[in-house]
Amino acid sequence: MENYLVTKLAEVVNWGRKYSLWPMPFATACCGIEFMGAVSSRFDISRFGAELVRFSPRQADLLLVMGTISYKEAPILKKIYKQMPSPKWVISMGACACSGGFYNNYSTLQGIDEIIPVDVYIPGCPPRPEQILQAIVKLQEKIVKENKL
Repeated sequence: MENYLVTKLAEVVNWGRKYSLWPMPFATACCGIEFMGAVSSRFDISRFGAELVRFSPRQADLLLVMGTISYKEAPILKKIYKQMPSPKWVISMGACACSGGFYNNYSTLQGIDEIIPVDVYIPGCPPRPEQILQAIVKLQEKIVKENKL
């Protein structure tokens, strides 16, 4: 008797994507320190398949934007996003990246969603490593629901 596995190609591909996220941190402020805590052995982001941190946009499929983004940095962030291969996802981390934080002035971007699409928002100033792990889980759920082929 032979065994068969019947499924859709999209489901298999999305299952693989779910557990092999390659994050690229774009850290400009204190949220970057919290991300360092999330990849440490105490919180262990590798349990969720996002351990292979890349510092090249061409090798990453998850952009983690952490901290204050000024209008001078906005074109750089947009260029990094465009250089990432598809499918790609973005997590906006912290009050500054999500909404400009308490910097409501002429030089600070009031949320990165003005220049690039955001998949998951992490509130807080700074957010806890547990929130980063929760955002990874939320993104994994979104990847399974989508069919980005």
